[in-house]
Amino acid sequence: MSLTHNTVIPRLFESDSSLNDRLSILHDRILAAIPVVDRIAVAIYETSEDKLKTFINSTRKGEAITSYDFKLSDSPSLHKLAMSGEPRVINEIQEIIKSNSLHSSWLLKQGYRSSFTLPIYDNGGFIGFVFYDSMEISAFSQETQRDLSLYSSLINMSISSEFSAVRSIVASAKIASDFAHLRDFETGSHLGRMARYSRVIAKSIAPAYHLNDEFVEHVLLFAPIHDIGKIGIPDSVLLKQGKLDANERKIMESHVVKGYEIVKKILGDFALEHLPDSKIMINIVKFHHEFLDGSGYPHGLTGDQIPLEAKIVTVADIFDALTSKRPYKRVWTTHEAFDELNRMVVAGQLDADCVAALELNTEEIDSIRERYQDA
Repeated sequence: MSLTHNTVIPRLFESDSSLNDRLSILHDRILAAIPVVDRIAVAIYETSEDKLKTFINSTRKGEAITSYDFKLSDSPSLHKLAMSGEPRVINEIQEIIKSNSLHSSWLLKQGYRSSFTLPIYDNGGFIGFVFYDSMEISAFSQETQRDLSLYSSLINMSISSEFSAVRSIVASAKIASDFAHLRDFETGSHLGRMARYSRVIAKSIAPAYHLNDEFVEHVLLFAPIHDIGKIGIPDSVLLKQGKLDANERKIMESHVVKGYEIVKKILGDFALEHLPDSKIMINIVKFHHEFLDGSGYPHGLTGDQIPLEAKIVTVADIFDALTSKRPYKRVWTTHEAFDELNRMVVAGQLDADCVAALELNTEEIDSIRERYQDA
C-alpha cells in the first residue's frame, strides 16, 4: 500500500471540499487496501469546555453518531489516551464495552466488533481522536495498525492545516473585532455567550436540516466576529448613549458592509476565499441583521434568501442583547426574552425553528448565561 498514491493526497488536501468530504475520499482509498474498516470518525476537543465533540465521519456500515459531546474527564480511558499519546486497540468490543453511556450504547447497537483509536495533536496540543471501527473481531492486526497510523497522519495533517488556516483568519478578524468592542458595550462575555447560543441552535436543528457536525462547529467558531465591521464606525455614533437619528442609524447600519469588506480582505490575504467554511463566515457577517420579512438590513432579504447560519446567529445575538444589561435597558429574564423572540416569529421576522431550538434548550442556555457573565 502506498500513501503517495497520485490521487489520494491531492484530493485529500483540496481546499474547495469540506473535511467531511475529504475524509470520505480517504476512506475509499483505505477500503481498497483494508476492506475491514467500516467506519472512520474524528472527534475534536474543546479545551475551554473540556468537551470531546463529534466532528467528521465516514460511515459505511452502521449508523453515524452526530451532535454528541461529553466531558473528556468523564472518560478515564480516553483521557489517558489523550495524555499518553498511545493508540488503543479493542479486539472484541462486545466483551469490553459496557452500555453505561449514550456513546457506548450506540457503539454496541451498531454491531462493531473491534476498534482502533489514535489521539491527534496540533503544535503539541491534543485536538481529538481518530476512531476506526470494524464489524469483524480482531480486525486491527499489527500491520493494519501500522498502515492506519500512516493514514491517521494524513487526517491529522489535513485537520491541523485547516484549523491553522481558520485560526489565522479568526485571530486576524478578532484583533479588529476586539478593537471595536473595546469601544462598544459588547464584551468578550457577550461574544462567548452568543457563540455558544448559536451552537446550541445549530446542533438542535442539525438533524432536520441535514447539517453535519462540521457545520455546527464552524457556526460556533465564526459567530463571535459577526459585528467586526463596528471597527469602522465613528465613536460619536458607536458610543452615543441616546437614540440615533436617521443619519446616525444609517452610519451604524453600514457596519455590516464594512464587516464584509474586512472579512473578504482577510480571506484574500490568506488566499482562502474558496474554503467551504469561509462561506459560513461571510454569510454570518454579511446577513446577521436581515429579517425574514425583508425589514432587516442592509439588503432587505426575505425568507430563504437569508442563509441558515445567519438566521441562527441573528436569533442568538438578539437573545443575548435582550438578556444582558445595556446602557439603555434593564436585563430581561429568559422568559421575557423568549416571549419577545416568539413575538418576532409571529411578526415574520425570525426563523421559528431557530427560536424553538433555543427555547427547547433553556437549561443549557441558563448554564451558558451563568458561566459567561459580564465582569
